[in-house]
Amino acid sequence: MFAFTSVEQYHAGLRDGSHTCSQAVLHYLQRIEETMHLNAFIEVYAEEALRRAQQLDEARKKGAPAGKLHGVVVALKDVICYKDHRVSASSKILKNFTSLFSATAVERLLAEEAIIIGNLNCDEFAMGSTNENSAYGKVLNALDETRVPGGSSGGSAVAVQAGLCMLSLGSDTGGSVRQPADFCGIIGLKPTYGRISRYGLIAYASSFDQIGIFGTSVADVALALEVMAGADDYDSTVSYKKVPAYQQLLKNKKKFRFAYFDEALDHPSLDREIAASVKNKTEELRREGHEVVAVDFDLMDYIVPAYYVLTTAEASSNLSRYDGVKYGYRTDKKVTDLTELYKLTRSEGFGKEVKRRIMLGTFVLSAGYYDAYFTRAQKVRRLLCERMDAVFKDYDFIIMPTSPVTAFKAGEKMNDPIAMYLADIYTVMANLGGCPAISLPLFKHSNGMPFGLQVMASRFDEVSLLQVSEQLMQQKSL
Repeated sequence: MFAFTSVEQYHAGLRDGSHTCSQAVLHYLQRIEETMHLNAFIEVYAEEALRRAQQLDEARKKGAPAGKLHGVVVALKDVICYKDHRVSASSKILKNFTSLFSATAVERLLAEEAIIIGNLNCDEFAMGSTNENSAYGKVLNALDETRVPGGSSGGSAVAVQAGLCMLSLGSDTGGSVRQPADFCGIIGLKPTYGRISRYGLIAYASSFDQIGIFGTSVADVALALEVMAGADDYDSTVSYKKVPAYQQLLKNKKKFRFAYFDEALDHPSLDREIAASVKNKTEELRREGHEVVAVDFDLMDYIVPAYYVLTTAEASSNLSRYDGVKYGYRTDKKVTDLTELYKLTRSEGFGKEVKRRIMLGTFVLSAGYYDAYFTRAQKVRRLLCERMDAVFKDYDFIIMPTSPVTAFKAGEKMNDPIAMYLADIYTVMANLGGCPAISLPLFKHSNGMPFGLQVMASRFDEVSLLQVSEQLMQQKSL
């Protein structure tokens, strides 16, 4: 019977004949069929995935050199374009839209012989923290089906959590990889802004969005990052910095310098058990010889407001292209002028949460309010970046919770959007600052649900971030 623990183990089994790529794909297709009620997948590319697996098996038999992700089964969040496949951002307004090109990240996965098995459910246009804002219905947490998996990349998290693929891709605008990873008990990495090309990623907020990775081992996540990262002529915001061999550099037992904020760990929104676990982890790190210091940080209460002003403003601009004229959904009601077509199409095509954020973003950009909201939020972002840069001059990492709570019951926060937004307090900092961050599944709550430790590093220092993540995960397994 096929079983997956890591890409390294999987590749070793391919070499010694313990299993084949075809057997792996058949295993995952069966698992997907058995767990359809979780609603993680929107579409499964069964025949295509099997055909590609057979081609890889044949090539391997003939002695062809194998790619870094040879036969690795990957699934994509429904905001990442894959040529000749449907992509909708889980929205009615893009229903049945077929992508004309593949995202750069997808092209690089395929070039290293990954197998794409399907696309995954998410909050509409990546706007949400529960995966309940989808035109395809909510996703269920496989550990407790009465609870949400987190969002917006809930389907991506559940696909890895429930063993429906080896790795999955999500997008992280304000925690949409790390928070569902936290709720589902897996690893979720948001790289530095610009480390992975955004070409082919449907935009929510362009100065925040970043493709992220879900996995069950740090080594697998590091390998996927190594494959996808790097320069791209199609993305003017991508970095041209050299891409390190992340997976090969994991083994490092050096002692690190950690900072944490009392303002974060003593925040009234934080669950007491989560606070106690993170504080205990700081003591454990000290005993192991690391430097761990509390640093004053008085901007916590400004982070979420600044984030939502800026991201909704960018969303208002980015989503203006969905008007029913060029592509996507168009109202079938009789209209008499173009303005009415726009209004009806967008009112019918967008969901409630997307419309809420478009209206908020349009408001903060409007005459008379631009300076009061958008300009001030930009100043807060600049101040935050400067403060974080100052911390990273003295310390390697900032540690804090990923989420103030564990996975909550479905429907629990849907009628209180402000409470939902405030739950992003620990994750949006990394997006405002553009730095890399990871959620590591180190803890378990008395309610039976997992929760993670979030670690942030300075921009483009994914090497150190992955090294310390490997240390922390190895300690957990002891």
